[in-house]
Amino acid sequence: MITPTQIREHFEVVGSDDKHVGRVDHVVGQEIELAKLDLGAGFKHHMIPLSWVDYVDEAKEKVRLNLTQDQAKAQWREKH
Repeated sequence: MITPTQIREHFEVVGSDDKHVGRVDHVVGQEIELAKLDLGAGFKHHMIPLSWVDYVDEAKEKVRLNLTQDQAKAQWREKH
């Protein structure tokens, strides 16, 4: 099981297809807030649930999702 403490600021978030989704800004409750100053995130904050995380590779500073990049971007929630 993934715990929020495993996920750190600036970790890269990639889809199950290894394509860039964004970078971690921080974890808020059971969601990851992606940094808005990232081309992959469209320069907006987006929220993705921790339930999408397949695993965290702390050595490579990478969060891998159980969805593809396109699936994640179609379902992420824009933070207002």
